[in-house]
Amino acid sequence: MSQAPTPLETTQGYAPPMVTQFSVFLPNKVGKLLDLVELFDGSACQVAAISVHEASDCSIVRLITNSSRKAREMLRENKLAFSETDILIVELSQGHTLSSLCLSLLGAELNIHFAYPLMLRPNGTPTIALAVDDLTLAGQILRRKNFRLFGEDDLPSSAANQH
Repeated sequence: MSQAPTPLETTQGYAPPMVTQFSVFLPNKVGKLLDLVELFDGSACQVAAISVHEASDCSIVRLITNSSRKAREMLRENKLAFSETDILIVELSQGHTLSSLCLSLLGAELNIHFAYPLMLRPNGTPTIALAVDDLTLAGQILRRKNFRLFGEDDLPSSAANQH
């Protein structure tokens, strides 16, 4: 029987599992979002979450995939401009609500920069991508409050794995 891996330790204590989010910059033209998501259709790298922020001249598409290495390669091969940010993936279940998550972070005076739900969810439970001021502190607080945090390896490989 294998044991769960122990959390990574840093000089300041626990380091939470983090997931890479890609912010892809697209011209605000009809069909560009379709072109982007079609890159991932049928590939081993699947989109786990997506959020689109539109402006008059461009769109920023936030993507989380089940393989940041493959996603990075695909975006580069297709000459798409993008940036990367580490974020937390938090499960909302068993009494761990969105309200209790916000309250926990508010207690530490942490700002939530943005949040959006995942489509490919570990365990099939409600799961949210979250960007905050201090990922390590947020991860420590959420773990103390018994929230479950996921890393990239926890993300399912296909929608067929959902409950």
